[in-house]
Amino acid sequence: MAQNNMDAPGRRLAGLWERLAPWPGGTWLFSRMLGFMVPYTGSIGAHVRRLEPGHAVVTVRDRRSVRNHLRSVHAIALVNLAEVASGLAMLVGMPAGVRGIVTGLSIEYKKKARGTLTATCRTTIPEVRGRMESEVTAEIRDTAEDLVAVATVRWRLEPAPQ
Repeated sequence: MAQNNMDAPGRRLAGLWERLAPWPGGTWLFSRMLGFMVPYTGSIGAHVRRLEPGHAVVTVRDRRSVRNHLRSVHAIALVNLAEVASGLAMLVGMPAGVRGIVTGLSIEYKKKARGTLTATCRTTIPEVRGRMESEVTAEIRDTAEDLVAVATVRWRLEPAPQ
């Protein structure tokens, strides 16, 4: 039986984004719903600002709940931010019948993370014919546009079992 295009999680997210983003408060509502669907991701209060296949922009505010003892945004909050940006960019471009999971993640910290941070991910959506690996990069910048961190996320992509 052929899968409905909306059966793919990324397609459901893309459809939800298309319905909500144009409205006042729509990106905020989408971001809260994403945080509810993926509770750990929701823990950092990420706000999706732009979303299309192969491209995502996600911000997080510097606040006490994401800080470390040095009064900067915690390293793991940065990893979470980079992973959600890469996941959204990758998954909203995946056709029905393809699934993906993170199998590796590395991050290089460039400077202390303070203020509102923006993670940007641009990637080319690969054609998936069998099990494969795909690496995606997300950059995190501060309000001065200084590079704070660069993450490389390795995705295993494969056709979903029928």
